[in-house]
Amino acid sequence: MSENESFVLTRDVNIITIPDGTPDTLKKGETVTIHQSLGNNYTVITGYGHMVRIAGVDADALGKEVHELHTLVSETSAEAVEKNCWEVMKTVYDPEIPVNVVDLGLVYQCEVTPVGDDKNDVYVQMTLTAPGCGMGPVIQSDVEKCIRALPGVAKVNVEVVLDPPWAREMMSEVAQLQLGLY
Repeated sequence: MSENESFVLTRDVNIITIPDGTPDTLKKGETVTIHQSLGNNYTVITGYGHMVRIAGVDADALGKEVHELHTLVSETSAEAVEKNCWEVMKTVYDPEIPVNVVDLGLVYQCEVTPVGDDKNDVYVQMTLTAPGCGMGPVIQSDVEKCIRALPGVAKVNVEVVLDPPWAREMMSEVAQLQLGLY
């Protein structure tokens, strides 16, 4: 998909405003321009110049197909679940930055603990690029939802910590190259 592709909404759609994270609604017939289509969400610019996020489940409002996230490993061992966790976290993006949260260096830890009957509890410790990031709860929820949908996951706890604070050096080399910082 080319950047800056415009679409007329085919129905009312729930959105989250960027950067403050406030829920709102765009009405059917409004024109939006796709700024970023990464992971399972769309960052769009409204006709009023506001940046908002449309969830992937609402892709049909843009005339797009809803994409399902696929698990790479269907096993439910702790090792397989951890591998899947890291892979699905790579599908979560900060809506303002075209780099996933893993490559941004926001995920500090992913711990998987077997709890019996092919089930595992998952604990993720992550941070934000800025302490007051309004999209923080949204990104945290995205990480939790994608992990909760994996086979073999019983409970998910995603904790946002601000110490140590995020720094640009935490990004992978690929992310730094992608953003022109390396």
